[in-house]
Amino acid sequence: EMRKFKISKWTCERVSTLQKLSENVKNAMLIKGGNANLLVTQVLRDVYALTKPYGVLYKKKNITRPYWSLFMFGSHNKKWPNNLVIGRMYDYHVLDMIELGTEKFVSLKDIKNSKCSERTKPMLLFAGYDFDVTEDYRRLKNLLIDLFRGPTVSNIRLAGLEYVLHFTVLNGKIYFRGYKLLLKKSGCKTPRIELEETGPSLDLVLRRTYLASDDLYKLSMKMPKALKPKKKTNVSHDTFGTTYGRIHMQKQDLSKLQTREMKGLKKRPAEKITEDQEKKSKRIENN
Repeated sequence: EMRKFKISKWTCERVSTLQKLSENVKNAMLIKGGNANLLVTQVLRDVYALTKPYGVLYKKKNITRPYWSLFMFGSHNKKWPNNLVIGRMYDYHVLDMIELGTEKFVSLKDIKNSKCSERTKPMLLFAGYDFDVTEDYRRLKNLLIDLFRGPTVSNIRLAGLEYVLHFTVLNGKIYFRGYKLLLKKSGCKTPRIELEETGPSLDLVLRRTYLASDDLYKLSMKMPKALKPKKKTNVSHDTFGTTYGRIHMQKQDLSKLQTREMKGLKKRPAEKITEDQEKKSKRIENN
């Protein structure tokens, strides 16, 4: 008789948490503290609308602290008003945490323009010198990409590029804006692009940071060997992206190469006489 083996629930959960070559889509937990005000609550709701279906919003006030791959914690007090903490986990430990203060906020519902549909993958634009130079802002940029990037896709449809999240750093402030991309007729194949503000709109200030060490950060970004692209030999690329290949061949005698016969390429009588004389002289020397 055939025996049926039962796999325990613990084993299934254990297998699902093992290391994988391709990382799953990161889920974000949005949670408000016990003293969150109305502004912080509405910010969390708007961020939840942007991260659906890969975000979970806890509607009740919670004293417990988050413990997920990505989290956003909102709170409000006299010392740190309208406070947002964005962070992420690695190997069941906190990797990065960045605290932001909200100075100005316009919600999605306050802007009466047409909105994009849910589960729309946004385009992320970052403007500002600090995003590439200052370490705190570089980590913040990487953290925002993790929060809003969504799933990895292999193909892109032009009509699907309809939502833009724009982040600008200027004079110590971070300006977060959301736009809907409109494709207008331009009289040619390439459409004319216009941006229409749909929200949310936030003016943020960088406060306290908790960043991982360089060694731990490199370890978290390590790519498996199976996913690393194999190095191609004898192939090079120029600045314009053109691919050049090098082929190794044996030495060829180009005088015996068969070419198209043309009147202009025919040898003259004088050339034939000199060639015949050279051949005769070589034969005499060999003898």
